[in-house]
Amino acid sequence: MTTTPTPAPTTPAPYPWRRPALVALLLAEAMNLLDATIVQVAAPTVHAGLGGSVSDVQWFSTAYTLPFAVLLITGGRLGDIAGRRRLFVLGVAFFTAASVACALAPTAGVLIAFRAVQGAAAAVIIPQTVGLIKAMFEGDELSRALGGIGPVMGLAAVGGPVLGGVLTHADLFGSSWRAAFLVNVPVALVVLALSPKLLENRAPRRPALDWPGTALAATGTGLLVYPLIGTNLTELPAYDWALLGLGVLALAAFARHQRRTATPLLEPGLFTHRGFPPALATSTTFFAVTNGLLTVVVLQLQLEAGQGVLAAGLSLTPWSTGLAVSSWLSGRRGARRRMMPYGLALVLTGVAAAAAVYATTTGTATTADPSRYPWPLLPALALVGLGAGLFTPAFFTLALRPLRPQEVGSAAGALNAVQQLGATLGVAVLGSAYLDGSAVTACAVAMALTALCWATSRRM
Repeated sequence: MTTTPTPAPTTPAPYPWRRPALVALLLAEAMNLLDATIVQVAAPTVHAGLGGSVSDVQWFSTAYTLPFAVLLITGGRLGDIAGRRRLFVLGVAFFTAASVACALAPTAGVLIAFRAVQGAAAAVIIPQTVGLIKAMFEGDELSRALGGIGPVMGLAAVGGPVLGGVLTHADLFGSSWRAAFLVNVPVALVVLALSPKLLENRAPRRPALDWPGTALAATGTGLLVYPLIGTNLTELPAYDWALLGLGVLALAAFARHQRRTATPLLEPGLFTHRGFPPALATSTTFFAVTNGLLTVVVLQLQLEAGQGVLAAGLSLTPWSTGLAVSSWLSGRRGARRRMMPYGLALVLTGVAAAAAVYATTTGTATTADPSRYPWPLLPALALVGLGAGLFTPAFFTLALRPLRPQEVGSAAGALNAVQQLGATLGVAVLGSAYLDGSAVTACAVAMALTALCWATSRRM
């Protein structure tokens, strides 16, 4: 009796359109990060043009990052359910329309509303990128494709503040700050043109969406952030303290709900890892320091030092360059644990140096000259950037290393969410410390938060 030999298994052919598809995904990543940073430099000019309360300057950024933070994990779940390519394209389309609406906004309130739409659309876009890359690439090509996200994000971080200053200063066709939003349109059109090359992909088993968990997370974070915007932190009224308390209760209810529901937004096994909760706290405080300090630097240069938007944007170049260089060096050396305390030490040194610069160049002292450009601030900002670049790769590597494969996606979403939440709180807290006190006060708060970040990172 003869038998037919079983054919050897063959490796499936690689997805033919993976390279143009990767370009679309990386451009979308860059577009969203640019939009988060480009407005920080232009914000004082936006306020001068549209009027409104001084606290609106903080809301121009916060209105974007808050819905982005709250809806990131839900955006990932929606991709599992409805298809990642479909959600990606839908998110880019809404993001583009909201960008045009922001550029045409007649009032500060309208601009803030459409910034929130942008943030929600970004929360739909970003969670799909990793899932789509993993669906289209495998083996060494997968590692290289995922590795492309870091340099693109670094380039966007370097270019965002500078581009915001250049576009606003250039006043193209009389557009002033509006060009900072219109720059999204050509990038988004390229992404949409390439999107048919994306492979449709969804979870093998359709998960249910945790609407109660989403509502509790949104309510809790909103109640925590809202009272801190445009408020003197040393004179919070009883009403605002009550809102903060309700926010803490809502987040506690969210944590309890996640442990009990059959369809949690977060994988319950994440919190069995001893280092993961401290990683969430570390991410929150670190990005509160960096994003909040960025806002303070831009506001001080324009509101006190008498510098234009172009000078404010270019002043952040040492920070961005230091971050790019040190993150590259940290990655080459394997992003080891010891890079984290070294990085935080550099951040703390840079913030302390910035406080010293502000103490001698602002205020009521007879030697102070607020209209003089604070040149010593530049090396201080370079130190902060160098420290942030050493810290970030090591932190994310350490936070994700002990997790099981089925937990990585949920963990990455949670870390990105608290990163955005930290950025939102940083703009609120440090921005208020500056507007109600001084740049030195804001730096003191940033130093305290850096010390807290060091304490939580030691428990990872």
